[in-house]
Amino acid sequence: MASTVPTGAPRREGPDSLYSERLRSLSLLVGNTPLLAIDVVFGGESRTVYAKLESMNMTGSVKDRMALHILQSAAREGVLQPGGLIVEATSGNTGISFAALGRALGHPVAIFMPAWMSAERINLIRSFGADVRLVSHEEGGFLGSIRLAESHAALTPGAFLPHQFSNAANVQAHAQSTGPEIWWQLAPLGLAPDAFVAGVGTGGTIMGVGRYLRENDRSIALFPVEPANSPTLSTGHKVGRHRIQGISDEFIPSIVDLSWLDAPIAIDDGDAIVMAQQLARQLGIAVGISSGANFLAALVAQERLGRDAVVATVFPDSNKKYLSTDLMRDEPERPDFVSRQVQLQGFRVVARVCDLCAHAEQPVNSRRASRSSASEGPPGR
Repeated sequence: MASTVPTGAPRREGPDSLYSERLRSLSLLVGNTPLLAIDVVFGGESRTVYAKLESMNMTGSVKDRMALHILQSAAREGVLQPGGLIVEATSGNTGISFAALGRALGHPVAIFMPAWMSAERINLIRSFGADVRLVSHEEGGFLGSIRLAESHAALTPGAFLPHQFSNAANVQAHAQSTGPEIWWQLAPLGLAPDAFVAGVGTGGTIMGVGRYLRENDRSIALFPVEPANSPTLSTGHKVGRHRIQGISDEFIPSIVDLSWLDAPIAIDDGDAIVMAQQLARQLGIAVGISSGANFLAALVAQERLGRDAVVATVFPDSNKKYLSTDLMRDEPERPDFVSRQVQLQGFRVVARVCDLCAHAEQPVNSRRASRSSASEGPPGR
């Protein structure tokens, strides 16, 4: 489902010039983030993991990519009405993105989210002028948030419901930006990815990045990440509880095709917290808990593929949205934690691809079309 408008609502031909200019301006604030090459000693061997620093986006998370692309698509299709209410269910970062981008475009925004998300996420959404409706466990938690958001949109004339968990534009956002960026940032180093690793919330990141990467090389492995404490991808339903906000949201989204992905990598939430703390304390890289999980999963993937495998991932956001959570507390370490085997050595910043700096409203792969075929990949592939 691409988008939702009430039955009988007028459909515009597309955005007017002022609205289009606002969209174009916002596109200059989203995407083309730095790629970090993080050097570690893991299990006694030197390794390098590549991670996109998504906190450099407009509101500080990877969700800006999806939110902006969905709004661009909806405006182009005429289903997002001028000044129309944007309604969405979220665990936090998506709500922050739609709140900020929506207000920049002149839309009121209503967000439905589980009541147990971090205070920082809730307050940030409110700070952008959005209405926030917190949904308790008794009201259905995350699934209840989705039901309430759909009901609210259906009762509000002209409301737009992005449907992030089922919207193909979510996947397309990463196929047109995050994937090409990773490919062409590695290219000057004479490298191409052997695997991509990402936690699954909506699944848009791994499905979209994976689509682009496998269009260039079908052998690239794609490892989804889930909390070991609540392995929704492995079980097919909600089980247990975890502290990695933004992934494993009680169900498997319809845009996720597990048959197309490699086997999930499970990371304990405590392990992810310890790793995120170490990245900040030892390297000065401020990341959230899901970034710690992705980093550890990337090392696990590299262990499976070989120490020289080029493994890329994303750091979805920074630590600033988790200052009231266990990320700021001492986490008891267990002997089986993967982080116990990690010795961080330092990091290098891989330059942005210069083509990505101009004409940001154009998909990256359209700008690089003549160079992005499988037969013309980066050196050393």
